[in-house]
Amino acid sequence: MGTKTVDETGVKTDERKTDEATEAAASTEAAEATEAPEAAETAGTDTPDDTDTPDDTDTPEDGDVTGKTDGTDGTEAGPTGVGQGAGAVVSAGLGIVSLTGSWVGTVASARESLMGQLQTSSSSDVGTLIEKGYGNAWQATAMWGGIFALVALIVGVVVLARPAFGAPGRPQAPWIKSVAWAGVALGVIGLLLAVLKYTDVLLGLPATG
Repeated sequence: MGTKTVDETGVKTDERKTDEATEAAASTEAAEATEAPEAAETAGTDTPDDTDTPDDTDTPEDGDVTGKTDGTDGTEAGPTGVGQGAGAVVSAGLGIVSLTGSWVGTVASARESLMGQLQTSSSSDVGTLIEKGYGNAWQATAMWGGIFALVALIVGVVVLARPAFGAPGRPQAPWIKSVAWAGVALGVIGLLLAVLKYTDVLLGLPATG
């Protein structure tokens, strides 16, 4: 009878262990079943965060817009005042030449001096010699200086007035205005000095009486 009790006890213990194992397995499956929807929900909630990627797709549009604007700016800035800048520099250069002299004026002065010597003789009076030998030469120098000054003045005025006849809303570069105004000022001064010298008001011929 003792062995039977042990056997029944052993059977009972085995049945208890089997029941515990079954309950543990059931609880594990239930836990996994509950975790699966939670994982799905968390995955579902994370996906909207990933939907930020369309924002990245907007960047090419912004890039295209930027590229287009840059392209238009480049085309508009292409013909900006290259000729005007060159004209301003030419005006200032001609104004300087009108004040300092040029090889054209030098040659013209020497030519007038030579012609005066050929037209006079040793018997001519002093006044005629001075007028033919020096007066005409100085007037030739003043005339060519006045021509260069007048051209400098005209070019400078054209450069300053050019924006009024160009594309509206496109301002002229400050350095172009500055150089053009310098050319105009030098042209006015050179033209004034040339007129005064040509008329013998400034540095006239010496008196021979």
